[in-house]
Amino acid sequence: MVLEAVDPPLLLVIAGIVLLVMEAMAPGAHLIVLGVALLFAGLLGMAFTPLAAPIAMAATVLVVGAAALWIYREFDFYGGKGTARTSDSDSLKGQTGQVTERVTATEGQVKLEDGGFNPFFQARAFDEEIPEGTQVIVVDPGGGNVVTVDSMEQYDRDVIDRELERDSSAAEDDDPQDADPTAADAETESSDSETESSESETESSESETESSESETESSDADASSNDAESEAETADEQRDVETEEAG
Repeated sequence: MVLEAVDPPLLLVIAGIVLLVMEAMAPGAHLIVLGVALLFAGLLGMAFTPLAAPIAMAATVLVVGAAALWIYREFDFYGGKGTARTSDSDSLKGQTGQVTERVTATEGQVKLEDGGFNPFFQARAFDEEIPEGTQVIVVDPGGGNVVTVDSMEQYDRDVIDRELERDSSAAEDDDPQDADPTAADAETESSDSETESSESETESSESETESSESETESSDADASSNDAESEAETADEQRDVETEEAG
């Protein structure tokens, strides 16, 4: 058989090259780690005879594969390729990470702490531009294709503002008079104004009553004067009559 004639290390080298070629034809970082592991394990088996044993090659594949995965995730050789993912996008909301490329309203990239196999995501700023190195939080996963992020500092400020607004609303519901002292002062001033107006009306009524009494007294005085004049005229007439009779 052909496979029996091929050495195992060479077979690993061939399989690794095939996987790398497939990765090059359809980039997505799904095959590169395994391809690199198989390729290096095969080359080491061909170079060092003790490493050509099946157990040794399996161990080499695991070690090299783990190293390749760490290097790939740490340095992001594909620069964000493979980020067009839509599966499990809801789990991205609320995750934190760091800005690797300045994030604006139209471009940017972040590295999420729990971003899966490829933690690098294309990102857009929720409000203001976010500089590189800033800690961010995902506020909208956007289907997993492009996430919307906000800086942790701004996000914490918004949360505090919302808590303060919620507490203020609760205080207004519990005690509307305390929550709106201006309205209470306005009602008090209105009551004072009504009281003063009532007092003014009372004083005006008293003034009118005094004026009426003064007019009444004046009328009585005029009547008394008229009576006195009438009595004087009557007395004069009687004296004239008596004088005529005596004459």
